[in-house]
Amino acid sequence: MAANGHAAVDGFDHHGVSPVATGLAEPMPAILAREAATIPCASIHWQCAAKKWGLACVGICLTACSGPYSALDPASSSAQAVAILWWSMFTFSALVLLCVVGFWLYAIRRTGEPGNDPDELRAQRRWIIGGGLILPTASVIVLLAFGIPIGHRMLPLPPETGEALVIEVTGHQWWWEVNYPDTGIALRNEVHIPIGQPVDIHLTTADVIHAFWVPRLGGKLDAIPGRTNVLRLQADRPGSYRGQCAEFCGLNHAHMQFTVEAHPVEAFNQWLETHARD
Repeated sequence: MAANGHAAVDGFDHHGVSPVATGLAEPMPAILAREAATIPCASIHWQCAAKKWGLACVGICLTACSGPYSALDPASSSAQAVAILWWSMFTFSALVLLCVVGFWLYAIRRTGEPGNDPDELRAQRRWIIGGGLILPTASVIVLLAFGIPIGHRMLPLPPETGEALVIEVTGHQWWWEVNYPDTGIALRNEVHIPIGQPVDIHLTTADVIHAFWVPRLGGKLDAIPGRTNVLRLQADRPGSYRGQCAEFCGLNHAHMQFTVEAHPVEAFNQWLETHARD
């Protein structure tokens, strides 16, 4: 009983007046109901935001799978081999990742303490030997079995038929000098080749190390001062292919780009004759 003669009841003040009637407070059940109603909305909003960010990240990653600088959009047999090797490594890595995540989830869900049971210890040793020694060794052997033939295919070996076209390319900060021997043709940041014919790019540099790379036509090769390296290219279809210096070489490295124009054989011979006369 309150001192002033009014009963003290939960939810009422000492004068017997409900807090809701005064507008100063809200009943606890109403507060709980309102908070509970907002929880699903917040959860749904978080899930939608996570999906949007996930799709955005996947979209950004997929933008590198196409375009003028994508090695996954090959236009020659050697570049096709590189793409196959890349997809093979990606698939194998994805399988390894899934296995590791699966074993990790299995391990964190296991209950009980490790014991000294001989069978359990032997199983642990088998997992260590198999996952730590046998699996990495087999992975390296498989990658070498794929990679060595692909690398051999990119070497400037004597062609089976005919001769390779020789083009001399010299890197400068930050442009490419292109010369066709015995023709007097000299170009800047532009290479013309015939389709279906091997082309040997003789690379050197006048200053620092550069790297000549046409992603859709093959691998890349460094241009080193005082040395001449040979890169074998061959385009299987006509088109314009973008190239880029792939070795950081100074302030304007990102702008050290060039174009490879692949022509049908007749069109290339006509281009060669026209520019040789000029």
